[in-house]
Amino acid sequence: MNIDQLYDNQLNFINTHQKISVEERLKYLKKLKNEININEENIYNALDLDLSKPRFETYATEIGFLINEIDLFIRKLKTWAKPHNVTPALMNFPSKDYIIYEPYGKVLVISPWNYPFQLALLPAMSAFAAGNNVVLKPSEHTPNTSSLIKKIIEKVFPSELMCVVEGDAKIASQLLEKKWDYIFFTGSVNIGEIVAVSAAKSLTPYTLELGGKSPAIIDRDTDLKLVSKRIVWGKFLNSGQTCVAPDYLIVHKSIKGKLIKELIDRIELTFDKNFDNTSDITAIVNEKNFNRLTELINENKIIYGGKSDRENRYIFPTILDSPKMDSNIMKEEIFGPILPVLSFEKLEDIDNIINKNPNPLALYVFSNNKKFTDTVINRYSFGGGSINDTIVHLANSRLPFGGVGNSGIGSYHGKLSFELFSHKKSIVNRSTWFDNNLRYAPYKNKLSLLRKLMKYLG
Repeated sequence: MNIDQLYDNQLNFINTHQKISVEERLKYLKKLKNEININEENIYNALDLDLSKPRFETYATEIGFLINEIDLFIRKLKTWAKPHNVTPALMNFPSKDYIIYEPYGKVLVISPWNYPFQLALLPAMSAFAAGNNVVLKPSEHTPNTSSLIKKIIEKVFPSELMCVVEGDAKIASQLLEKKWDYIFFTGSVNIGEIVAVSAAKSLTPYTLELGGKSPAIIDRDTDLKLVSKRIVWGKFLNSGQTCVAPDYLIVHKSIKGKLIKELIDRIELTFDKNFDNTSDITAIVNEKNFNRLTELINENKIIYGGKSDRENRYIFPTILDSPKMDSNIMKEEIFGPILPVLSFEKLEDIDNIINKNPNPLALYVFSNNKKFTDTVINRYSFGGGSINDTIVHLANSRLPFGGVGNSGIGSYHGKLSFELFSHKKSIVNRSTWFDNNLRYAPYKNKLSLLRKLMKYLG
């Protein structure tokens, strides 16, 4: 079926007032989990073809992460989907007040290429679990993974409940021309702006999961070996193609040299000194991004690394020394295995670096000084982050994941995903055995009593 047919198919389902019951949703979530497990080897192969992604990283960040979220929904959906009672206002006494979680209807999910399996199916699964009909547009830059996602979805879901549309930016534009009840987009700020403009034309609510330049701040009061281990992991995971990867370091001037040495030692321990073994390195997604990243490297002073393999699209971990704030690498999100290292002596130095760019998606601070970490966490606006580690805040499904300002609008994961894709319908059920006449006209001699009641009863 083409886009019009798929859209009309879901619209007809909704217009006949058919609801997807919680029991049906659970049935399909279990089928989806089973199909993912059956296709585990195919997922590894698809991500190897698209990104040369190591199997360990594929399971940790794509398969295992998604399965954990599906399991959470299977355990909790019945509870989450029940009407939620709230304390009634005393002015409405007697009444029962509650919230109904109602699906929006038709949800469009547009997903990226960097974690192409998990970042496509997690929001799509969450939207469906909330009772919505879903159209998923995966990335054209990871075609093998997108094709596999389509096969899995077609095996699990009838097309009127969930379907996949493959294609390039033109297909995405055609989809955005349709009237949706909710749009969920993960990708770049530039495309996010296009999605927002399109949604605004029909007053469609949306979530934008974007990116930005996420700093890691390293104070002098810290364990440099542990810091280097955690930074190298977070930065070079997926070859830096992670929206919450530490984009650059701001290091206390007194320890900069020592930290750089520890980073180099850790890189060589992690990836093999000569990079002859690439089994733990993810490829750059395409030639366009490979060229962009190598240009960024060549524009700056290299402390370490700088090597690349054009044929296989590998760029090996690279450290840059104090790039200028007006350089390209300090103005755009790097999204690759390049780590600029800057220095500071006082908080105002950090201000001058971080405030040059819009609010980051993540921020990381390393210090054993609680006063320092508290100051940093509360001084800057960012989506989320970690103290003395990187990226790990994503592992807790009880924490919202999302940006602020240019780094995103809205957040999800766990129960928050269910709530994100649900309209919260407020209901007050008034009793008929008692009726307070105060609110009814005529109002003569009632104002004084009204003031007292509103002050004390709220």
